[in-house]
Amino acid sequence: MISRRDFLQVSMAASAMVGASGFGNWARLAAQQSLTQDQLLEFDTFGNISLIHITDIHAQLKPIFFREPEVNLGIGAANGQMPHVTGADFRKAYGIADGSPSAYALTYNDFASLAKTYGRVGGLDRVSTVINAIRADRPDALLLDGGDTWHGSYTCHHTEGQDMVNVMNALKPDAMTFHWEFTLGSDRVNEIVEGLPFAALGQNIFDSEWDEPAELFKPYKFFDRGGSKVAVIGQAFPYMPIANPRWMFPEYSFGIRDENMQDMVNEVREAGADVVVVLSHNGFDVDKKMAGRVQGIDVILSGHTHDALPEPVLVEKTHIIASGSNGKFVSRVDLDVRDGQLMGLKHKLIPIFSDVIAPDATITKLIDEQRAPYADQLSEVIGRTDDASTLYRRGNFNGTWDDLICDALLSEREADIAMSPGVRWGPSILPGQEITREDIWNVTSMSYGEAYRSEMTGEFIKVILEDVGDNLFNPDPYYQQGGDMVRVGGLGYRIDVTKPQGERISDLTLLKTGEALQADKNYVVAGWASVNEGTEGPQIWDVVESHIKKLGTVSVTPNTSVKVVGA
Repeated sequence: MISRRDFLQVSMAASAMVGASGFGNWARLAAQQSLTQDQLLEFDTFGNISLIHITDIHAQLKPIFFREPEVNLGIGAANGQMPHVTGADFRKAYGIADGSPSAYALTYNDFASLAKTYGRVGGLDRVSTVINAIRADRPDALLLDGGDTWHGSYTCHHTEGQDMVNVMNALKPDAMTFHWEFTLGSDRVNEIVEGLPFAALGQNIFDSEWDEPAELFKPYKFFDRGGSKVAVIGQAFPYMPIANPRWMFPEYSFGIRDENMQDMVNEVREAGADVVVVLSHNGFDVDKKMAGRVQGIDVILSGHTHDALPEPVLVEKTHIIASGSNGKFVSRVDLDVRDGQLMGLKHKLIPIFSDVIAPDATITKLIDEQRAPYADQLSEVIGRTDDASTLYRRGNFNGTWDDLICDALLSEREADIAMSPGVRWGPSILPGQEITREDIWNVTSMSYGEAYRSEMTGEFIKVILEDVGDNLFNPDPYYQQGGDMVRVGGLGYRIDVTKPQGERISDLTLLKTGEALQADKNYVVAGWASVNEGTEGPQIWDVVESHIKKLGTVSVTPNTSVKVVGA
């Protein structure tokens, strides 16, 4: 079924490492469209250690719809390499049948129609069922959370992350690392971390004043599993002060710090680690580069860029695992560790089909308790989509959710141009589906959601686009410091992703007049999620809610305002 190898075969010291990817059975069953819970959870136990990886949940407690990206460009050496392959090319690479459950889970084509067949995904009560099944097979399996957990929903915002903390504590992780959590503010983060019953890890979280490791966050933790010593090293999101407001966590600094990572790997090896696992929120391409620079890492559990890959990617001797986002997948990774080294690896990416996997009743009850005080606000219907419009976010340049947000900013804030950040989180809405207040918050919730309105020159607008473009399309992954491209409303432009910074953006056009933007002319720009302290304006969720109420029924058309060259 899979055109590529079914087994990983790499030379390691004098031994051969052989481990099945675990995707073949799923692909075969998916093609038959006959999945059951037992089939999803089927796994031939391997080796002596099991890892369970979840990441980028973004506070999604309940089952959702989530469309995978249509455009995910790889620049330079990453061009055409996983995870920068989408749609039919992705299915071909992994032997996935069109229209199958795995096609629905992993690619974007025919999303709306397949969603009606296969239903919602995720839900932490379903995730709990999967975790419990793995633990029943391997009682001492390590559950590792890659971060972006306490952020992204109505209830998470109103409880300052406590709803997610309560539910995640019930799942009993062994360790986690961090990104959006810090936008709760360092006081709140410190308060939560001090009470966590598991390890808070980040070898790259430093005290900004003294440039020393922050005491509250440990660089690594040892676990004795299967007769071997496992070292788990944490890697928080490196670019916090660039991508998010520095003033919210002024006492902390971050960075990749791969030299320090090498020191930590050496330290745990010298302390007797038989296997080294990095729990990372770098993003996949950064993890690939780090794996080539830091020696001695066996497995990187990758987060941040929301990639979901059915097989590990091998960089030298390091296996990189990508486990998706929004509670849509759980990865199981079995390791055969003998004589102080990793001899083999077996991996399975488990899709959380909510209609197939039975919920864990205890976790369902706990989730409902977190949501109960807000039930009326969450469920209020604000509008609906028409019978042809899907609202989704993912993609390097456009997403219909952000098109709708930009339209709301243009209308409600009486602006010429709108800007919406290129964040990756947020569930999808199907054609003809009601849009509730919860749905709006799922794509707008953050602690700095003020919708600003200001004047900017055409020259400054180009500078913004060039700067964000370089964060995404710099050929060196270590300089890719943001999310996807800033979304724009009322503005068209051309981008050549092969050009250097300052030369990528051209042909800026004000859509309402069709005229070219003038460098020295002021334009009224509305946006949200400014990293500047003291930003004023209504909250973005209120802006969007007001706009949708006026529309009643939302209709979105293909956005062709961005012309991409060199992809």
